[in-house]
Amino acid sequence: MNITFNTDGVAMPDIEPQRIRDWVQRVAQAHGRRVGEVNYIFVSDERILDINRQFLGHDYYTDIITFDYCEADILQGDLFISLDTVRTNAEGLGVTYEQELHRVVIHGILHLCGINDKGPGEREVMEAEENTALALLEV
Repeated sequence: MNITFNTDGVAMPDIEPQRIRDWVQRVAQAHGRRVGEVNYIFVSDERILDINRQFLGHDYYTDIITFDYCEADILQGDLFISLDTVRTNAEGLGVTYEQELHRVVIHGILHLCGINDKGPGEREVMEAEENTALALLEV
């Protein structure tokens, strides 16, 4: 298992890396997966917009872009998280920045576990999985 935390043009958020690693491993195990190479890259809104345009052809801001390199049951990927959008979403949702950051951190892992959120009914499934995973963080 190798989970790294990096920044590109922003300050590192106040996270507890080992706590997050342990949590990600518990969530992966709950989905019958093992953690391989997972790289979190924290970026600005402008950087995530550039990535969204360049790699996905989308012209909008988002909180996370997940590049999935999974092989069989081993989770591998690069997860780009816009700290600007996380902050904006936290304010809009009436939750703390830390709560929203944790939700986005695990959202990417759930994508690597095969859970989608774009099709009919998928958003509700993703939200339920996020809530289940967030409860594991408190353990």
